[in-house]
Amino acid sequence: MRTGRTGTAAALAGALAFVAFTAPAAEAADTGITVTDLVVNNGKPIVVGISEEKSPDFSFRVTWPSGYTPERVDAFPYLYHGTTAAAGAEDGGIYMSSVTLYDDSPTSADCEGELYINPPYTLDSNSDATTWKIAVAARLWDKTDTKIVAEEYLTGFGSVAVKRAARVTVNASPEPVTKGKAITVTGRATRADWVKDAYTGFGDKLAKLQFRKAGTSTYTTVKYVRANSTGYLNTTVTASADGYWRWSFGETETTGGATAAGDYVDVR
Repeated sequence: MRTGRTGTAAALAGALAFVAFTAPAAEAADTGITVTDLVVNNGKPIVVGISEEKSPDFSFRVTWPSGYTPERVDAFPYLYHGTTAAAGAEDGGIYMSSVTLYDDSPTSADCEGELYINPPYTLDSNSDATTWKIAVAARLWDKTDTKIVAEEYLTGFGSVAVKRAARVTVNASPEPVTKGKAITVTGRATRADWVKDAYTGFGDKLAKLQFRKAGTSTYTTVKYVRANSTGYLNTTVTASADGYWRWSFGETETTGGATAAGDYVDVR
């Protein structure tokens, strides 16, 4: 496989810098390359915030026609959510940063690597929080390693969800509190806004208020509370024992889940 490869057990080292993907104008001739067992991010959703770079891993097996060495073969996984794999490769895809080739025969190899997501540049719309299709850009090169002999986009590898990261805060007061008196528990649910490059209110989100008694290790759900239109949570409970209060909610189709660190209240 190309871009600094050797065709040996570590053809493309993980230390490779980001690989700029230049897509051809249209799908072309059959390469004879086949890719199987392609898995992205262990089959789990990719949850992305507003600034932290993400490197979802992938693995697959590739087979190429006889007469070609690994140095003359490309098999680059990427994600797209356009109408076709070709259009997706050219317009706003998520591409790989590195791939390592472990060739175990003259015409096949196991591969593993990473995709690259830099939120401010890769994700510029909240509608990018959706299901992305998985494809592979396949190419064969001539013996001079300068001319593409055949190229195509391989599809049918399923999909992976890309989701907006979420956060939730908590504050329980007063601290300390007299047993039998009211505790007010507040907080705010927010999620990544890829347009504003900020975490903004997760309006109307249903959250669980949970309690863990001091000296125990398990949280119990006390009640469900729906956030207001700007993501703020507010409720009251009766003080009964020392312990930790937190808000928690699960993921949705477009957004990851979040759980606050427990806020301790001393009950006297």
